[in-house]
Order: sequence, then C-alpha cells, then structure tokens
Amino acid sequence: MRMKVVGKRKMPPITYLASAKQLIAGAEFNETCQKLSPRKLTGVPKGIHRFRSHEDADRYDFECVTRHMAAIVAGRHG
Repeated sequence: MRMKVVGKRKMPPITYLASAKQLIAGAEFNETCQKLSPRKLTGVPKGIHRFRSHEDADRYDFECVTRHMAAIVAGRHG
C-alpha cells in the first residue's frame, strides 16, 4: 500500500540544539495545543471523576457541555 504525500514541507532533523526557527515553530505548536485543550472545547473540568453508573457519568458530561454552550451563547449576545 503506497502512502499519499501532500505538500513539500521537509521535517527538520532531530538535533541536540534547536535553531531559533524550530523553537518558534515549537512554541506556536504548543500555543495551538493549549487553545484546543478539552476544557475549552467541552467545558468538562480536568481531573478524575468517579460515578456510580454510566448514566451518572453521561449526565455529568451532558450538564458540563450544556453549561459551556450556554456560556458561549450568552457571551455572544450579552
């Protein structure tokens, strides 16, 4: 099975000391990952949550997402 190659960007070699360009690219990548953190997308707080049943866990997820979506809408209109 052949892999499809899209684009012409070459990956930089792995070295002990990164260049300034590589450090900037790494920082930009890290910032993007921070923006995509689960808390910001779903409203579900990080951590370990214990529930008595799957239904309780589903209800908690639904409530967190619902509150988060309501806050987004309120922020747009308020």
